[in-house]
Amino acid sequence: MQADIVFRNATVIDGTGAPRFTSSVAVRDDRIVAVGTLEEWSGGTEHDCTGFVLAPGFIDPHVHHDEIVLTDPDMACMTSQGVTSIINGNCGFSIAPLTARGSLPAPLGLILTAQAPRFASYGDYRRRLDDAPPAVNAACLIGHGTLRINEVADLGRAADAAELAAMRKSLDDALSQGGAGLSTGTFYPPARAAPTAELIAMAEVAQAHGKLYVTHMRDEGDRVVEALEETFEIGRKACCGVHVSHHKCAGLANHGLSETTLGMIDAARLHQDVGLDTTPWIASSTMLNSGRHRQATRVIVADSETHPEHSGRDLADIAQDWGVDLDTAVERLLPAAGIFFVMDEGDVRRILTYPETIVCSDGIARGKHPHPRVWGTFPRVLGHYVRDVGLFPLETAVQRMTSMPADRFGLTGRGRIAEGQFADLVLFDADRIAEAATFESPVAPAHGIHGTWVNGRKVWSDGAPTGARPGRTL
Repeated sequence: MQADIVFRNATVIDGTGAPRFTSSVAVRDDRIVAVGTLEEWSGGTEHDCTGFVLAPGFIDPHVHHDEIVLTDPDMACMTSQGVTSIINGNCGFSIAPLTARGSLPAPLGLILTAQAPRFASYGDYRRRLDDAPPAVNAACLIGHGTLRINEVADLGRAADAAELAAMRKSLDDALSQGGAGLSTGTFYPPARAAPTAELIAMAEVAQAHGKLYVTHMRDEGDRVVEALEETFEIGRKACCGVHVSHHKCAGLANHGLSETTLGMIDAARLHQDVGLDTTPWIASSTMLNSGRHRQATRVIVADSETHPEHSGRDLADIAQDWGVDLDTAVERLLPAAGIFFVMDEGDVRRILTYPETIVCSDGIARGKHPHPRVWGTFPRVLGHYVRDVGLFPLETAVQRMTSMPADRFGLTGRGRIAEGQFADLVLFDADRIAEAATFESPVAPAHGIHGTWVNGRKVWSDGAPTGARPGRTL
Protein backbone atom coordinates (compact mmCIF):
# COMPACT_ATOMS: atom_id res chain seq x y z
CA MET A 1 0.00 0.00 0.00
CA GLN A 2 1.34 3.39 -1.00
CA ALA A 3 1.00 6.67 0.93
CA ASP A 4 2.40 10.14 0.49
CA ILE A 5 3.70 10.20 4.09
CA VAL A 6 4.17 7.47 6.67
CA PHE A 7 4.94 8.35 10.29
CA ARG A 8 6.67 5.28 11.78
CA ASN A 9 6.68 4.18 15.43
CA ALA A 10 5.12 7.33 16.84
CA THR A 11 3.68 7.73 20.32
CA VAL A 12 0.17 8.56 19.11
CA ILE A 13 -2.11 10.72 21.24
CA ASP A 14 -5.23 10.65 19.12
CA GLY A 15 -7.11 13.65 20.54
CA THR A 16 -9.96 11.71 22.15
CA GLY A 17 -8.47 11.59 25.64
CA ALA A 18 -7.67 7.88 25.24
CA PRO A 19 -4.29 6.59 26.49
CA ARG A 20 -1.33 7.03 24.16
CA PHE A 21 -0.22 4.10 22.02
CA THR A 22 2.67 3.27 19.71
CA SER A 23 1.63 3.17 16.07
CA SER A 24 2.35 4.26 12.54
CA VAL A 25 0.15 6.65 10.59
CA ALA A 26 -0.21 6.90 6.80
CA VAL A 27 -1.32 10.02 4.93
CA ARG A 28 -2.47 10.23 1.34
CA ASP A 29 -3.28 13.65 -0.12
CA ASP A 30 -5.08 15.57 2.66
CA ARG A 31 -6.34 12.59 4.72
CA ILE A 32 -5.18 10.00 7.20
CA VAL A 33 -5.68 6.68 5.41
CA ALA A 34 -4.33 4.14 7.89
CA VAL A 35 -3.31 3.80 11.55
CA GLY A 36 -1.56 0.66 12.84
CA THR A 37 1.62 -1.32 12.35
CA LEU A 38 1.53 -0.55 8.59
CA GLU A 39 4.23 -3.03 7.71
CA GLU A 40 2.74 -3.37 4.22
CA TRP A 41 2.70 0.39 3.64
CA SER A 42 5.39 2.56 2.10
CA GLY A 43 5.48 6.33 1.82
CA GLY A 44 6.94 8.84 -0.56
CA THR A 45 8.25 10.44 2.63
CA GLU A 46 8.78 8.44 5.82
CA HIS A 47 9.49 9.80 9.29
CA ASP A 48 10.97 7.77 12.12
CA CYS A 49 9.01 9.15 15.08
CA THR A 50 10.53 6.95 17.78
CA GLY A 51 10.42 8.87 21.06
CA PHE A 52 8.14 11.62 19.73
CA VAL A 53 4.43 12.32 20.15
CA LEU A 54 2.23 12.54 17.06
CA ALA A 55 -1.01 14.38 17.81
CA PRO A 56 -3.77 16.07 15.85
CA GLY A 57 -2.89 19.62 14.95
CA PHE A 58 -3.99 22.03 17.66
CA ILE A 59 -7.09 24.16 17.13
CA ASP A 60 -7.06 27.69 18.56
CA PRO A 61 -10.70 28.74 18.97
CA HIS A 62 -10.02 32.31 20.00
CA VAL A 63 -7.59 34.51 18.03
CA HIS A 64 -7.62 37.93 16.40
CA HIS A 65 -5.71 37.09 13.23
CA ASP A 66 -8.45 38.27 10.83
CA GLU A 67 -5.99 40.49 8.95
CA ILE A 68 -2.77 38.58 9.66
CA VAL A 69 -3.94 35.57 7.65
CA LEU A 70 -3.91 37.94 4.65
CA THR A 71 -0.71 39.87 5.35
CA ASP A 72 1.46 37.17 6.99
CA PRO A 73 0.12 33.96 5.44
CA ASP A 74 2.96 31.74 6.70
CA MET A 75 1.37 32.18 10.17
CA ALA A 76 4.58 31.18 11.92
CA CYS A 77 3.21 32.30 15.29
CA MET A 78 0.65 29.51 14.99
CA THR A 79 2.38 26.71 13.07
CA SER A 80 5.52 26.99 15.24
CA GLN A 81 3.47 25.85 18.24
CA GLY A 82 1.59 23.10 16.40
CA VAL A 83 -1.60 25.01 15.62
CA THR A 84 -3.23 23.99 12.35
CA SER A 85 -6.69 25.64 12.60
CA ILE A 86 -7.82 28.97 14.06
CA ILE A 87 -11.10 30.79 14.67
CA ASN A 88 -11.04 34.54 14.08
CA GLY A 89 -13.68 37.23 14.60
CA ASN A 90 -13.77 37.02 18.38
CA CYS A 91 -14.80 39.51 21.09
CA GLY A 92 -17.48 41.00 18.84
CA PHE A 93 -15.06 42.26 16.20
CA SER A 94 -14.55 40.66 12.79
CA ILE A 95 -12.94 41.87 9.59
CA ALA A 96 -16.18 41.18 7.72
CA PRO A 97 -18.76 42.29 6.94
CA LEU A 98 -17.35 45.81 7.36
CA THR A 99 -18.97 48.65 5.45
CA ALA A 100 -18.09 51.57 7.76
CA ARG A 101 -15.54 54.03 6.40
CA GLY A 102 -12.89 56.11 8.10
CA SER A 103 -10.99 55.32 11.26
CA LEU A 104 -12.07 52.29 13.24
CA PRO A 105 -12.89 52.49 16.95
CA ALA A 106 -10.94 50.36 19.42
CA PRO A 107 -10.59 47.48 19.76
CA LEU A 108 -11.33 46.88 16.06
CA GLY A 109 -8.55 49.34 15.32
CA LEU A 110 -6.13 47.09 17.20
CA ILE A 111 -7.06 44.10 15.07
CA LEU A 112 -7.14 45.85 11.68
CA THR A 113 -4.65 48.38 10.35
CA ALA A 114 -5.73 51.42 8.37
CA GLN A 115 -4.40 49.63 5.28
CA ALA A 116 -6.54 46.53 5.82
CA PRO A 117 -8.89 45.76 2.94
CA ARG A 118 -12.58 46.30 3.67
CA PHE A 119 -14.89 43.41 2.90
CA ALA A 120 -18.52 44.43 2.59
CA SER A 121 -19.63 40.81 2.91
CA TYR A 122 -18.26 37.75 4.64
CA GLY A 123 -18.44 36.00 1.28
CA ASP A 124 -15.93 38.51 -0.13
CA TYR A 125 -13.52 37.79 2.74
CA ARG A 126 -13.92 34.06 2.32
CA ARG A 127 -13.23 34.26 -1.41
CA ARG A 128 -10.06 36.24 -0.71
CA LEU A 129 -8.84 33.53 1.65
CA ASP A 130 -9.79 30.79 -0.79
CA ASP A 131 -7.86 32.53 -3.57
CA ALA A 132 -4.73 33.11 -1.43
CA PRO A 133 -4.85 30.68 1.49
CA PRO A 134 -2.63 30.94 4.56
CA ALA A 135 -0.66 28.08 6.08
CA VAL A 136 -3.44 27.29 8.57
CA ASN A 137 -7.13 26.50 8.28
CA ALA A 138 -9.25 29.47 9.32
CA ALA A 139 -12.85 29.93 10.39
CA CYS A 140 -14.33 33.29 11.36
CA LEU A 141 -17.08 34.34 13.73
CA ILE A 142 -19.22 37.35 12.82
CA GLY A 143 -18.74 40.22 15.25
CA HIS A 144 -21.75 41.98 16.76
CA GLY A 145 -19.52 44.99 17.44
CA THR A 146 -18.56 45.19 13.78
CA LEU A 147 -22.24 45.01 12.78
CA ARG A 148 -23.00 47.81 15.26
CA ILE A 149 -20.25 49.97 13.76
CA ASN A 150 -21.84 49.39 10.35
CA GLU A 151 -25.47 50.02 11.26
CA VAL A 152 -25.95 51.94 14.53
CA ALA A 153 -25.75 55.71 14.15
CA ASP A 154 -24.97 56.34 17.83
CA LEU A 155 -22.93 53.58 19.45
CA GLY A 156 -23.75 55.02 22.87
CA ARG A 157 -27.32 53.71 22.76
CA ALA A 158 -29.27 50.56 21.98
CA ALA A 159 -29.97 49.81 18.33
CA ASP A 160 -33.39 50.98 17.23
CA ALA A 161 -35.80 48.66 15.44
CA ALA A 162 -34.52 49.47 11.95
CA GLU A 163 -30.85 49.18 12.98
CA LEU A 164 -31.49 45.89 14.75
CA ALA A 165 -33.28 44.52 11.70
CA ALA A 166 -30.32 45.55 9.52
CA MET A 167 -27.83 43.85 11.86
CA ARG A 168 -29.90 40.67 11.97
CA LYS A 169 -30.11 40.62 8.17
CA SER A 170 -26.36 41.18 7.83
CA LEU A 171 -25.63 38.41 10.35
CA ASP A 172 -28.01 36.03 8.59
CA ASP A 173 -26.27 36.71 5.28
CA ALA A 174 -22.80 36.24 6.75
CA LEU A 175 -23.69 32.96 8.46
CA SER A 176 -25.25 31.74 5.22
CA GLN A 177 -21.92 32.51 3.51
CA GLY A 178 -19.97 30.39 5.99
CA GLY A 179 -19.50 32.48 9.13
CA ALA A 180 -18.75 30.19 12.07
CA GLY A 181 -21.12 31.82 14.58
CA LEU A 182 -21.84 35.11 16.37
CA SER A 183 -19.35 36.79 18.69
CA THR A 184 -20.08 39.64 21.07
CA GLY A 185 -17.90 41.94 23.14
CA THR A 186 -20.09 44.05 25.40
CA PHE A 187 -17.01 44.83 27.50
CA TYR A 188 -15.95 47.20 24.72
CA PRO A 189 -17.32 50.70 23.98
CA PRO A 190 -18.87 49.99 20.53
CA ALA A 191 -21.16 47.35 22.08
CA ARG A 192 -21.35 48.41 25.72
CA ALA A 193 -24.71 50.14 25.26
CA ALA A 194 -26.31 47.07 23.73
CA PRO A 195 -29.01 45.80 26.13
CA THR A 196 -29.62 42.13 26.79
CA ALA A 197 -32.67 42.20 24.49
CA GLU A 198 -30.48 43.26 21.55
CA LEU A 199 -28.09 40.39 22.22
CA ILE A 200 -30.94 37.89 22.46
CA ALA A 201 -32.28 39.08 19.11
CA MET A 202 -28.86 38.56 17.52
CA ALA A 203 -28.38 35.16 19.18
CA GLU A 204 -31.71 34.02 17.68
CA VAL A 205 -30.16 34.42 14.23
CA ALA A 206 -27.15 32.31 15.23
CA GLN A 207 -29.50 29.67 16.63
CA ALA A 208 -31.44 29.53 13.36
CA HIS A 209 -28.18 28.50 11.68
CA GLY A 210 -27.30 26.00 14.40
CA LYS A 211 -24.27 28.08 15.42
CA LEU A 212 -22.92 29.40 18.71
CA TYR A 213 -23.15 32.69 20.58
CA VAL A 214 -19.52 33.31 21.62
CA THR A 215 -18.95 36.13 24.07
CA HIS A 216 -16.36 38.35 25.67
CA MET A 217 -18.79 39.10 28.46
CA ARG A 218 -19.80 42.51 29.73
CA ASP A 219 -17.54 42.14 32.77
CA GLU A 220 -14.78 39.74 33.81
CA GLY A 221 -13.98 41.55 37.05
CA ASP A 222 -16.18 42.93 39.81
CA ARG A 223 -19.41 42.02 38.00
CA VAL A 224 -18.37 38.71 36.44
CA VAL A 225 -21.19 36.88 38.24
CA GLU A 226 -23.81 39.22 36.76
CA ALA A 227 -22.16 38.92 33.34
CA LEU A 228 -22.39 35.14 33.49
CA GLU A 229 -26.05 35.36 34.47
CA GLU A 230 -26.70 37.59 31.45
CA THR A 231 -24.91 35.12 29.16
CA PHE A 232 -27.00 32.22 30.44
CA GLU A 233 -30.18 34.27 30.00
CA ILE A 234 -29.28 35.04 26.38
CA GLY A 235 -28.74 31.35 25.69
CA ARG A 236 -32.02 30.33 27.35
CA LYS A 237 -34.20 32.95 25.69
CA ALA A 238 -32.62 32.49 22.23
CA CYS A 239 -32.45 28.68 22.62
CA CYS A 240 -28.83 29.06 21.53
CA GLY A 241 -25.60 27.46 22.68
CA VAL A 242 -23.37 29.99 24.46
CA HIS A 243 -19.60 29.95 24.79
CA VAL A 244 -17.70 32.08 27.32
CA SER A 245 -14.47 33.42 25.84
CA HIS A 246 -11.16 33.44 27.78
CA HIS A 247 -12.90 32.94 31.12
CA LYS A 248 -11.15 34.79 33.92
CA CYS A 249 -11.71 36.59 37.22
CA ALA A 250 -9.82 39.86 36.79
CA GLY A 251 -8.59 42.13 39.55
CA LEU A 252 -7.21 41.53 43.03
CA ALA A 253 -10.65 41.76 44.62
CA ASN A 254 -11.86 38.86 42.47
CA HIS A 255 -9.02 36.41 42.91
CA GLY A 256 -10.45 33.05 43.95
CA LEU A 257 -13.89 33.83 42.48
CA SER A 258 -13.50 31.08 39.88
CA GLU A 259 -14.84 28.62 42.47
CA THR A 260 -18.14 30.52 42.23
CA THR A 261 -18.14 31.07 38.47
CA LEU A 262 -17.32 27.47 37.61
CA GLY A 263 -20.07 26.36 39.97
CA MET A 264 -22.45 28.62 38.09
CA ILE A 265 -21.38 27.11 34.77
CA ASP A 266 -21.87 23.62 36.20
CA ALA A 267 -25.40 24.49 37.31
CA ALA A 268 -26.29 26.13 34.00
CA ARG A 269 -25.00 23.16 32.00
CA LEU A 270 -27.68 20.97 33.59
CA HIS A 271 -30.29 22.89 31.60
CA GLN A 272 -28.58 24.50 28.59
CA ASP A 273 -25.59 24.39 26.25
CA VAL A 274 -22.69 26.29 27.86
CA GLY A 275 -18.99 26.06 27.00
CA LEU A 276 -15.83 28.03 27.69
CA ASP A 277 -12.19 28.50 26.83
CA THR A 278 -9.27 30.05 28.67
CA THR A 279 -5.60 30.99 28.36
CA PRO A 280 -2.74 29.65 30.54
CA TRP A 281 -1.47 33.07 31.66
CA ILE A 282 -1.99 35.41 34.61
CA ALA A 283 -1.86 38.42 32.27
CA SER A 284 -4.44 39.49 29.69
CA SER A 285 -4.04 41.86 26.75
CA THR A 286 -6.33 44.40 25.15
CA MET A 287 -6.57 48.11 24.37
CA LEU A 288 -4.60 50.17 26.89
CA ASN A 289 -7.56 52.38 27.83
CA SER A 290 -9.77 49.43 28.82
CA GLY A 291 -9.62 50.35 32.50
CA ARG A 292 -7.68 47.19 33.24
CA HIS A 293 -4.63 49.17 34.34
CA ARG A 294 -6.54 50.08 37.51
CA GLN A 295 -7.00 46.38 38.37
CA ALA A 296 -3.52 45.19 37.46
CA THR A 297 -0.42 44.62 39.55
CA ARG A 298 1.70 45.35 36.48
CA VAL A 299 1.08 46.73 32.99
CA ILE A 300 3.36 46.38 29.95
CA VAL A 301 2.77 48.59 26.91
CA ALA A 302 2.43 46.19 23.99
CA ASP A 303 2.25 48.87 21.31
CA SER A 304 1.67 52.62 21.02
CA GLU A 305 1.05 54.50 17.80
CA THR A 306 2.03 57.85 19.32
CA HIS A 307 5.05 56.59 21.28
CA PRO A 308 6.26 53.35 19.66
CA GLU A 309 9.61 53.76 21.42
CA HIS A 310 7.90 52.71 24.67
CA SER A 311 6.62 49.36 23.41
CA GLY A 312 7.69 46.64 25.83
CA ARG A 313 8.14 49.00 28.78
CA ASP A 314 6.18 48.98 32.03
CA LEU A 315 3.48 51.63 32.17
CA ALA A 316 4.57 52.63 35.69
CA ASP A 317 8.11 53.34 34.50
CA ILE A 318 6.83 55.46 31.59
CA ALA A 319 4.58 57.44 33.92
CA GLN A 320 7.47 58.00 36.33
CA ASP A 321 9.74 59.21 33.51
CA TRP A 322 7.06 61.64 32.39
CA GLY A 323 6.21 62.74 35.92
CA VAL A 324 2.52 61.94 35.50
CA ASP A 325 -0.01 59.49 36.92
CA LEU A 326 -0.98 56.24 35.18
CA ASP A 327 -4.21 57.62 33.71
CA THR A 328 -2.37 60.53 32.10
CA ALA A 329 0.32 58.22 30.74
CA VAL A 330 -2.37 56.01 29.20
CA GLU A 331 -3.97 58.99 27.46
CA ARG A 332 -0.62 60.10 26.01
CA LEU A 333 0.12 56.62 24.65
CA LEU A 334 -3.19 56.12 22.84
CA PRO A 335 -4.00 54.45 20.49
CA ALA A 336 -2.23 51.63 22.27
CA ALA A 337 -2.46 48.08 23.53
CA GLY A 338 -1.40 46.76 26.91
CA ILE A 339 -0.58 43.57 28.79
CA PHE A 340 -2.28 43.50 32.17
CA PHE A 341 -1.35 41.27 35.12
CA VAL A 342 -4.84 40.92 36.57
CA MET A 343 -5.35 37.19 37.26
CA ASP A 344 -4.48 34.82 40.08
CA GLU A 345 -2.48 31.67 39.38
CA GLY A 346 -4.93 29.63 41.44
CA ASP A 347 -7.82 30.75 39.25
CA VAL A 348 -5.85 30.04 36.08
CA ARG A 349 -5.19 26.48 37.22
CA ARG A 350 -8.75 25.93 38.45
CA ILE A 351 -10.26 27.09 35.16
CA LEU A 352 -7.74 25.11 33.11
CA THR A 353 -8.61 21.90 34.95
CA TYR A 354 -12.39 22.36 34.70
CA PRO A 355 -13.53 19.40 32.54
CA GLU A 356 -15.22 21.50 29.83
CA THR A 357 -12.45 24.07 29.37
CA ILE A 358 -10.85 24.41 25.93
CA VAL A 359 -7.39 25.99 25.54
CA CYS A 360 -7.10 29.21 23.53
CA SER A 361 -4.44 31.88 23.01
CA ASP A 362 -6.56 35.03 22.50
CA GLY A 363 -3.60 36.09 20.36
CA ILE A 364 -3.24 39.52 18.75
CA ALA A 365 -0.13 39.35 16.58
CA ARG A 366 0.05 43.06 15.81
CA GLY A 367 2.40 45.42 17.58
CA LYS A 368 6.08 45.48 18.42
CA HIS A 369 5.75 43.72 21.75
CA PRO A 370 2.77 41.35 21.80
CA HIS A 371 1.71 39.14 24.68
CA PRO A 372 3.82 35.93 24.69
CA ARG A 373 0.57 33.96 24.32
CA VAL A 374 0.69 34.75 20.59
CA TRP A 375 3.69 32.40 20.18
CA GLY A 376 3.70 30.31 23.33
CA THR A 377 0.24 29.26 24.56
CA PHE A 378 0.01 25.61 23.51
CA PRO A 379 3.60 24.65 24.39
CA ARG A 380 3.11 26.37 27.77
CA VAL A 381 0.21 24.07 28.60
CA LEU A 382 2.03 20.94 27.39
CA GLY A 383 5.35 21.83 28.98
CA HIS A 384 4.76 23.91 32.08
CA TYR A 385 1.31 22.81 33.21
CA VAL A 386 1.41 19.15 32.10
CA ARG A 387 5.05 18.08 32.43
CA ASP A 388 6.34 20.45 35.14
CA VAL A 389 3.29 21.13 37.31
CA GLY A 390 1.38 17.89 36.61
CA LEU A 391 -1.96 19.67 36.34
CA PHE A 392 -3.46 16.93 34.14
CA PRO A 393 -2.26 14.15 31.81
CA LEU A 394 -0.81 14.92 28.39
CA GLU A 395 -3.75 13.08 26.79
CA THR A 396 -6.19 15.45 28.52
CA ALA A 397 -4.26 18.52 27.41
CA VAL A 398 -4.20 17.36 23.78
CA GLN A 399 -7.94 16.61 23.91
CA ARG A 400 -8.64 20.18 25.08
CA MET A 401 -6.64 21.47 22.11
CA THR A 402 -8.03 19.16 19.41
CA SER A 403 -11.26 17.15 19.50
CA MET A 404 -12.96 19.39 22.06
CA PRO A 405 -12.67 22.63 20.02
CA ALA A 406 -13.38 20.70 16.80
CA ASP A 407 -16.61 19.32 18.25
CA ARG A 408 -17.60 22.58 19.92
CA PHE A 409 -17.28 24.65 16.75
CA GLY A 410 -18.37 22.02 14.23
CA LEU A 411 -15.01 21.58 12.49
CA THR A 412 -15.92 18.25 10.94
CA GLY A 413 -13.12 15.79 10.24
CA ARG A 414 -10.54 17.57 12.38
CA GLY A 415 -9.14 17.17 15.87
CA ARG A 416 -8.52 13.41 15.85
CA ILE A 417 -6.04 10.89 14.50
CA ALA A 418 -8.17 8.26 12.80
CA GLU A 419 -8.74 6.92 9.30
CA GLY A 420 -10.63 9.41 7.16
CA GLN A 421 -9.73 12.45 9.26
CA PHE A 422 -7.93 15.41 7.70
CA ALA A 423 -4.15 15.15 8.03
CA ASP A 424 -3.66 18.08 10.40
CA LEU A 425 -0.80 16.83 12.58
CA VAL A 426 1.94 17.94 14.95
CA LEU A 427 5.05 15.99 15.94
CA PHE A 428 6.67 17.07 19.21
CA ASP A 429 9.07 16.02 21.95
CA ALA A 430 7.08 15.76 25.18
CA ASP A 431 10.28 16.02 27.23
CA ARG A 432 11.36 19.29 25.62
CA ILE A 433 8.24 21.10 24.56
CA ALA A 434 8.03 24.55 26.15
CA GLU A 435 7.26 28.12 25.25
CA ALA A 436 10.28 30.23 24.32
CA ALA A 437 8.22 33.42 24.26
CA THR A 438 8.46 35.51 27.43
CA PHE A 439 7.03 38.84 28.57
CA GLU A 440 10.47 40.33 27.93
CA SER A 441 11.02 38.65 24.53
CA PRO A 442 7.60 37.61 23.27
CA VAL A 443 8.33 36.71 19.64
CA ALA A 444 10.02 33.31 19.68
CA PRO A 445 9.16 29.86 18.28
CA ALA A 446 8.47 27.13 20.82
CA HIS A 447 10.96 24.47 21.83
CA GLY A 448 10.31 20.84 20.96
CA ILE A 449 8.05 21.15 17.89
CA HIS A 450 9.59 19.02 15.13
CA GLY A 451 6.95 19.49 12.46
CA THR A 452 3.44 20.69 11.73
CA TRP A 453 1.29 19.44 8.84
CA VAL A 454 -1.91 21.05 7.51
CA ASN A 455 -4.09 19.02 5.14
CA GLY A 456 -1.19 16.65 4.59
CA ARG A 457 1.43 19.29 3.77
CA LYS A 458 4.29 20.29 6.03
CA VAL A 459 4.08 23.95 7.05
CA TRP A 460 6.63 24.07 9.91
CA SER A 461 9.87 22.12 9.97
CA ASP A 462 12.59 22.20 12.64
CA GLY A 463 12.40 25.88 13.46
CA ALA A 464 11.16 27.52 10.28
CA PRO A 465 8.09 27.80 8.05
CA THR A 466 8.27 25.74 4.88
CA GLY A 467 6.43 28.28 2.72
CA ALA A 468 3.56 25.86 2.04
CA ARG A 469 0.12 27.44 2.45
CA PRO A 470 -2.43 24.63 2.27
CA GLY A 471 -4.93 26.10 4.72
CA ARG A 472 -8.65 26.10 4.00
CA THR A 473 -11.52 28.32 5.02
CA LEU A 474 -13.64 26.32 7.45
